[in-house]
Amino acid sequence: MEIRNVKSSDYYIISPLINEWWDGREMSNKLPKLFFDYFNNTSFIAEKDGEIVGFLIGFLSQSDTNVAYIHFVSVNPEFRKKQIGRRLYNAFFNSIKKNNRNVVRAVTSPVNKASIVYHTKMGFNIEKGDIEIDGVSVFSDYDGINQDRVLFVKKTN
Repeated sequence: MEIRNVKSSDYYIISPLINEWWDGREMSNKLPKLFFDYFNNTSFIAEKDGEIVGFLIGFLSQSDTNVAYIHFVSVNPEFRKKQIGRRLYNAFFNSIKKNNRNVVRAVTSPVNKASIVYHTKMGFNIEKGDIEIDGVSVFSDYDGINQDRVLFVKKTN
């Protein structure tokens, strides 16, 4: 298994796979090519025998010089439960430490139970929102009307 930085050309391989890897949910529109063009230093690809089996897209906050943000992560369903996500997250954590950042933020939808469980297992805390859905604190209308989100934060020290 190799972890490497994202290249612009990876977009053309990953984009057609996103919805399939997300169980048919329409997610590809949330990851335009600009992320592959402008955030290569903090975004990572997992490859096995030359095949992309996972990726993490993250960046350094321009507004808060202590914060980094994980925008999108996915692992090919055939390769899950093999620590690929953990290795991608660790590559991101290492890259932000080199940039003197020690707070990582991420956001997910309250319907994405797997993401909520995964982030909490990775040491992220759920921030206190204004409503609760299925026992999880949520920020209502965070991304627009009826676009509730769960917000995570992790200090990496």
